[in-house]
Amino acid sequence: MDADRPDPTRHDESLAAFAGAREADVWSALAAWRSAGRRFVLLTVVESRGFTPQKAGAHMLLAADGETVGTIGGGAIEHEALREARALLESGDVARTVKKHLTQELGMCCGGEMVVYLEVLEAMPRLFVYGAGYLARPIAALAVGVGFQVTVIDARPEWAQPERFPTAALRCQDPEDHARSLASTDQDFVVVTTHDHALDQRLVQHLLVKPFRFVGMVGSLAKQRKFALRLQARGFTDEQIARMRTPLGLAIGAQTPEEIAVSVLAELIAVRRGGTPERGWVPRNRKHEDKAAESPAPAIERTTS
Repeated sequence: MDADRPDPTRHDESLAAFAGAREADVWSALAAWRSAGRRFVLLTVVESRGFTPQKAGAHMLLAADGETVGTIGGGAIEHEALREARALLESGDVARTVKKHLTQELGMCCGGEMVVYLEVLEAMPRLFVYGAGYLARPIAALAVGVGFQVTVIDARPEWAQPERFPTAALRCQDPEDHARSLASTDQDFVVVTTHDHALDQRLVQHLLVKPFRFVGMVGSLAKQRKFALRLQARGFTDEQIARMRTPLGLAIGAQTPEEIAVSVLAELIAVRRGGTPERGWVPRNRKHEDKAAESPAPAIERTTS
């Protein structure tokens, strides 16, 4: 080959290396964005025909705040796909497909056709479980299985054992210290299921003033009412107290710790997906109080450790 003539194979190798680096950036950003709790769209080229700026397998990310990583080819096709991705984020839907002929529909010179699949990726919500007892174990296991990032907190080393919570993060420390210093968000969930009612009371007082999406506590209706009265005496408003969801779990007749965990996760999932499961009691709502008083206290109170 003439020494003055460029080697086309080296050009192709350079393009491949560049594309590989851009893909690595996408996957690195995807992991970082999910860990940071960001909401974004993953754009994937799933089909390409003819001459196109990118082939099937190319990826790109668009965050809700407008930041992008990667490329699906640039030009009009990328502009159109990003426009659809922004609309997808606003719509509340989870996926859509963009199919375009690059010349006929977008005026590009390539002449091919591309199909881009868009999917919204939500950050896994964090679930903090205070107490590592009999209920916490199945709750943590089920929560991880349905997409929560679970952290279990308990000061008792004999209960806070990694083999009991193999899929959850574990903090062997005083739950009250953890709750006091926790930097929570309005997308976080918390469940209080300790072995000590006095500790539960102190935890709830710390948690109700933080921006959780869900604050739940294991306990009977009698425990709920006592806690509400104590919270009122400490200056908590009815609106703050009403955030405490207890008795915890949907009414499915659960008896065993595993069954109760299913009822708890059913309530967490309902809230996560935008549902409004019926509350057992709300401050100053006589109708709910009378209805709840007619029902026996659930077995959930008897199964905590």
